[in-house]
Amino acid sequence: MSRRSNLLAFLSGASAPVVLGVVSIITAGAAVAASCTGPGAPSNTQTKCLTAIAIPGNPLTSFDISWVNPDRGEYYLADRSNKGVDVIDTAHLAFSRTVGTDKPFTGVVLNAAGTAVDNNHSGPDGVVSHGRWLYVGDGNSTLHVIDLNEPSAGSVTKQVIATGGTKRLDEMALTTDGTLLLAANNADDPAFATLFVANGDASVSGVTVIKQIFVDPSILPTGFGLSLEQPAWDPQTQRFYTSIPVIANNPPGCNYGQLAGAITCSGGLLVTDPLVPTATQGAYDPVNSVGVIPLNSCGPNGATVGVNDNLLLGCTPANLPGSTTTLVINAKTRNY
Repeated sequence: MSRRSNLLAFLSGASAPVVLGVVSIITAGAAVAASCTGPGAPSNTQTKCLTAIAIPGNPLTSFDISWVNPDRGEYYLADRSNKGVDVIDTAHLAFSRTVGTDKPFTGVVLNAAGTAVDNNHSGPDGVVSHGRWLYVGDGNSTLHVIDLNEPSAGSVTKQVIATGGTKRLDEMALTTDGTLLLAANNADDPAFATLFVANGDASVSGVTVIKQIFVDPSILPTGFGLSLEQPAWDPQTQRFYTSIPVIANNPPGCNYGQLAGAITCSGGLLVTDPLVPTATQGAYDPVNSVGVIPLNSCGPNGATVGVNDNLLLGCTPANLPGSTTTLVINAKTRNY
């Protein structure tokens, strides 16, 4: 099986299977290991379902980010229902284990009425890995550091680190060598990111906080629920790029929530130099290549780095009505 796979999670009755699908680049003749049915199972011609993998424990009623580690041949799913991270063996298409339950995550937290999941306080949330180290955000604004090589299930969580917020620590990104980590508290107001020293290839965990990073309130005003979303690391420019769904005055006079009616402000892209971090980042500085780049007609959530320093941003209509496309921006030239 090619490790360039798309993995989808879906609910099916009382069980909680994970559907492993591969795009059309998979080698021909791959056998289907089990039937693939239920809500979320792919049925189009671009994605083929290989098997449905049952997750033991509580039914999977709430989950968040997932991540593939191609070097270990593992897929990680933030499983709130079981207060841990599910590990799937992508080589054998099988459930391996749930990690992080030795120091459980907050799990599913309901709203005050008890009628829906309180996404801002539930966890686990963001997930990213490098080598043996798995980094996971929780609903109480903490970072869990998990050693995937630890043989004892009762001591896999090596550190739980507070970031100083009151709501979930969500999406995050690592430098290529795994030594620096940037993670976003998207639901706090003001939203902020935390820069950490991460473990890289070390055998002992020594993660520490370097700095909290905020956006200038003239760009990201407080009191309106404006957030930071997915960071991504570009090894060429040596910068983190973080999606900002909505920023003020983009274009001038737009509504970011201070007025009644629909949001009319586009978002931005926060550029951070981890070697020279500042507590508050403002407008983009082309000399030092840091700060907020305004985007045009895009309210981004997701971000990833492709070839030739091109960043792919997922524009989201929930942030900016009508923002339904993807945006490609070059990290060096900032051209779309």
